[in-house]
Amino acid sequence: MKLNSAQVKQTLNQIEAEVLPDEHPAVTQLTDMFGDHTFFLDESGLKVLEPTEIPETDVQSSEVVSLADWSDASLTSLKPHAPEPTGTVVVFREVKH
Repeated sequence: MKLNSAQVKQTLNQIEAEVLPDEHPAVTQLTDMFGDHTFFLDESGLKVLEPTEIPETDVQSSEVVSLADWSDASLTSLKPHAPEPTGTVVVFREVKH
C-alpha cells in the first residue's frame, strides 16, 4: 500500500520506524520484489502496511506486515521472508484542511 504524506505522518506517530524515502536507491529493488508500497524500517527489519477493516466502523486502518529481517548486527543487510502480519494496526484519522 502506497501512503500519502498525511498517512506516513500518522503511521510514524503510531509505530517506531523510519520511512524509506522514494528517492532511496533500494526502493526500486524493493518495489520490484514486493510491489508498490511505502517501506518502513524498524529495529527488526522491513515493514509495509496492508489495508484492514475494523468491523462495523468507517475507520480506515492498515496492519503492519513484516517482509524482511535484519541479517546482521549492524542493520545493513536484509533477509526477505514470506509476508508476516505483526498484529500491529495503524489507524488513519481523517485530516481536516
